[in-house]
Amino acid sequence: MSLQLARNGANAPPTRAAHLVQETQKTSTKGKVPTGYAQEIAISEQSFRSLHRDVQSEHSAGRKRKREIKGDSSIVYGVGAYKGPWAKYDERRIDSDSGEEIEVSADEDGEEVVYEEDAIAPVPARGSLAGTSYEQISAEKETTTFEGTAQYDYQGRTYMHVPQDLDIDLTSDFESMSLKCYTPKKLIHTFRPSTGNKKEAHDRALTSLRFFPNSGHLLLSAAADGKVKLWDTYHARELLRTYSGHTKSVVDVDFTPDGTRFLTASYDRQMKVWDTETGVCVGRYSTGSTPHVVRWHPDDPSGSEFVAGMHDNKIVQFDVRLPPNGEKKNPIQEYDHHLGPVNTITFCDANRRFISTSDDKSLRAWEFGIPVPIKLISDPGMFPLVASAPHPTKAAVLMQSADNTIKVYNTGEKIRENRKKEFRGHNNAGYAIDIAVSPDGGVVASGDSGGYVCFWVCIGDCGLWLFCWRGVANGYARTIKRARCGIRSRRRKGRSWRRHGIRGRARRWLRAILMEW
Repeated sequence: MSLQLARNGANAPPTRAAHLVQETQKTSTKGKVPTGYAQEIAISEQSFRSLHRDVQSEHSAGRKRKREIKGDSSIVYGVGAYKGPWAKYDERRIDSDSGEEIEVSADEDGEEVVYEEDAIAPVPARGSLAGTSYEQISAEKETTTFEGTAQYDYQGRTYMHVPQDLDIDLTSDFESMSLKCYTPKKLIHTFRPSTGNKKEAHDRALTSLRFFPNSGHLLLSAAADGKVKLWDTYHARELLRTYSGHTKSVVDVDFTPDGTRFLTASYDRQMKVWDTETGVCVGRYSTGSTPHVVRWHPDDPSGSEFVAGMHDNKIVQFDVRLPPNGEKKNPIQEYDHHLGPVNTITFCDANRRFISTSDDKSLRAWEFGIPVPIKLISDPGMFPLVASAPHPTKAAVLMQSADNTIKVYNTGEKIRENRKKEFRGHNNAGYAIDIAVSPDGGVVASGDSGGYVCFWVCIGDCGLWLFCWRGVANGYARTIKRARCGIRSRRRKGRSWRRHGIRGRARRWLRAILMEW
């Protein structure tokens, strides 16, 4: 018997896989020797898979495929884990014991068939800190420690009582005392803990300082170590109390107008209200974003509402008088017109308005409680305004600009920049250095990136005299920068007050200041 080879070889697959099933080979009966084609003796893998799919489709015609159960959504790993819309269909698997290929599916009752290779060991639980000296760090756990010598005096009063045994009356109004402020001449005291071996006030860099309102007999300090400390300004000048409750650096602090409570903002996205005397945290507030600045509304002495500038370009307003079972953590108002993180918030115009600045290089003025800005100052030549301080005697706000200057903005009916007054001579680019103004408004203080503390003394309406102090190895040394750093060019009555010198009445003013200093 003679065989004729296939077109593509003995073992080569045909051009169509279905050709082997549908077409039958015909053999000629003419003659004594039958002739024709022989089927493949050895079938290739490609042909086998194609035929196998055809046979499976014939058997499964009209039968609905079953899927595995979706599982429990509360289980992430292991047996019964949630699969949802990703649950697989029934498939054929090889039994591990007999080696036969059997069909497995979900039972009629809905129980899932668990394969040996699918059983995943559960995720081990996180080890506890039981038996160790460590504690769980949480933003909802606050502690306080009294660090002073005596918590009560002989009359049962705490450190909240304003001292009366000083050579100055701290309870009177500063305006009625007719006092004048001068630039510092020497270092008075360095605040350090009186107990222990620590030589520094905080473990990390300080971020904010606030004096007690009106009297100033207490000093509140916040640092990057997440702690806030209260110091005695007079008498022993010791550490009185430590407030712990933030897991990251504290950004800003602010006293209520009467000083009974204070507010802290931290990089852990928490804003907390503390009792100054007892150290108890009386409220926690958060919007999910990082706060940069917090301010109480000055009209309410005990502090009922506060505003916070957030990293998500919003200014939020909270009311602490809401009941604990209500929507206490939700803001009652949002001011969302800024295009960058908010840097400063300053109340002005009898506390009816406040001014905010942002990284979008703009200044906006708002009516308190109305989320629509009434004034927008944005100039292509402006730099971000990173710190602010209200002037105590005039309707003006001082702004620390990122171009190494301090700008002055007039408030009132017309909010605009006072281009005739500008503080220069220090270097603060790249740093958010705070500024302060003396109670009489005659001295402006700020910092310098080189470690200087700079003071400006206003000379009339035209110029400034700059004093700079810097710490050295054997104490504090005084350096005076040239007066031309802060003198602006101006002409008055035909005379030129040059930027590089001082003429006429200004020279006599400077001579009197230096003799008095």
